[in-house]
Amino acid sequence: MRKLGFKIIGVLVLGIVLFQGSIAFAASSEEKKLKNEQTAINQDKKEAEKELKEVQEQKSETVKQVEDLSNQISDYQSQIETLNGQIEGLNTKIQESEKKLAKAEEDYTAQEELLEARLVATYEAGETSYLDFILSSDSITDLISNYYLVTEVATSDTELLEKIQKQKEQIEEAKKTLEDSKKELATSKASKQSVTTQLQTAKKEKDQQVAKLSEDEKEIQAHIEELRTASAQIERDIKAAQERYAAQIAELNKNNNSNKGNGNSSGGNSGGGSYQGGGSGTLQRPVASGNITATMYYSNGSYHGALDYGIPVGTPVYAAADGVVLKTANLATSYGTHIVIQHAGGLQTWYAHGTSGSISVSPGQTVSRGQQIMKSGNTGNSQGPHLHFEVRVAPYNYSNCRVDPRNYF
Repeated sequence: MRKLGFKIIGVLVLGIVLFQGSIAFAASSEEKKLKNEQTAINQDKKEAEKELKEVQEQKSETVKQVEDLSNQISDYQSQIETLNGQIEGLNTKIQESEKKLAKAEEDYTAQEELLEARLVATYEAGETSYLDFILSSDSITDLISNYYLVTEVATSDTELLEKIQKQKEQIEEAKKTLEDSKKELATSKASKQSVTTQLQTAKKEKDQQVAKLSEDEKEIQAHIEELRTASAQIERDIKAAQERYAAQIAELNKNNNSNKGNGNSSGGNSGGGSYQGGGSGTLQRPVASGNITATMYYSNGSYHGALDYGIPVGTPVYAAADGVVLKTANLATSYGTHIVIQHAGGLQTWYAHGTSGSISVSPGQTVSRGQQIMKSGNTGNSQGPHLHFEVRVAPYNYSNCRVDPRNYF
């Protein structure tokens, strides 16, 4: 009986040992499985991060290609405008040449008919010569009179022949000028057609590249295109303003040359307050507070061409330097409420997305460094309250004349 009890206890102990070993083996297998899964997850994560980096790089390259194509399109459009001007000028020149040619041919025909009439009259007079006419004079007075008449007729004939010859030469010259103008016109039209074809190709390629962009990138690209289009119109307005306010700009440059080193001016012409800070360079910060939220390039690699200051709506905006206001406007799109100021030394500053109706200066007005010009806002194509601040150099276009404002602080 005791032996049977020992056997049962032995079986139980063996079972417990085997069960514990099974549990330990199972735990070890589960741990190994989890580690393998963790390794696989880490590997997948690395692959995903690598793929994400490649996609981001590819997207940045695509954005750059879109920007390059946009610049090409702008160049092509400028070339086409220039060629259109040439074609219009040549058409005017051709019309003038045709009028000149018609007039010369009309005069030539009239003089030719007169010469023919003279020749017929001479023929009908028969063999009578100028000498016979003179010798038939009845007196010395008739002789002198007849000699004078003969001389006048001879001179008139000579002048008529010379005039006809000159008219012939003028006609030939007018014809040559007309033909040259027509050839030049044909060349200009061919050039325009070539550039137009290149423009269409570039636009098609650009559309294909834009299709590759993400929704966020498309939104940024749409913003860029809107600014580019609006800027073209603003640039035309500014060019006219520069001519209109040439005297103020000349005075500004003169004062700048004679007062270098005087530091910031007090400003305050508009009564809107002033700002005495922000650096000792050619320009000062246009706002007294706020961080820079975007620089010359967006985070996705596309060109921004300005600094964005993240500031609340209603923050005072100040002139970055003494200058002449070229343009102010309140737009519903693109730059929104904005101001453009011309400074000495050929610099321009652009202030955009201000509060509608907050502009406190006017075109043609001379402003001082640190003078309040408007309040910041969120107007136009803006994704949040901020000030868009550009610095441009001659010839002040959107594509390649925007420079980093920080170089002037």
